[in-house]
Amino acid sequence: MKKKTLLSWSSGKDSAWALHILRQDPLIEILGLFSVMNEKYNRVTMHATRLEMLERQAKGVALPLQTLFIPDPCTNEQYSEVMQNFVAESAKKGIQCMSFGDLFLEDVRQYREAQLKGTGIEPIFPLWGIPTGELAEQMLSAGLDAYISCVDLKKLPSHFAGQKLTRELIAEFPQGSDPCGENGEIHTVAVGGPMFLRTIPVSVGETIERDGFAFADIIPI
Repeated sequence: MKKKTLLSWSSGKDSAWALHILRQDPLIEILGLFSVMNEKYNRVTMHATRLEMLERQAKGVALPLQTLFIPDPCTNEQYSEVMQNFVAESAKKGIQCMSFGDLFLEDVRQYREAQLKGTGIEPIFPLWGIPTGELAEQMLSAGLDAYISCVDLKKLPSHFAGQKLTRELIAEFPQGSDPCGENGEIHTVAVGGPMFLRTIPVSVGETIERDGFAFADIIPI
């Protein structure tokens, strides 16, 4: 019996690759995606992805999308309440697993596990522990297309925002940067690859700097 699973969809490369891996698992049935949105900006938290882009992505991977809105600013208590309500509703609908694209940050994993403890829903981490240099190469070799939508200006200069993720671009990251940006260096928007029916055409809009980050507007055409 396949486990009924929802995938946490940030819009980025790691979520997209997690979907690709999960679809190859005979014990998993992906029933849909869920994304956390900033209700003030109507965009994915940190990735700054437009709702329109999320909807195009969901259509592109042929899965239904559920959006969870959080206020701006948002306290930990407010975020937890939104997630707890969503988890409870999902459990009532027979969801058995929730999958996340986390790579190695132990505190993030522990937080997700704590959120789901006692709910009857199992957290799964299909990318966990894969060396990030190896993982980036797997993604790019398989044809995953993604653009950098957010840059932490403490770790990378702003000109990386809005650029397509390539081997050459990763090689330009400052020494000590994680190739997948798992330490928060970058966030991305996936637009194509083996998990999509077709590539989503996009244009890159303006880049704005706010609160120590550079955000590039990745706009579906």
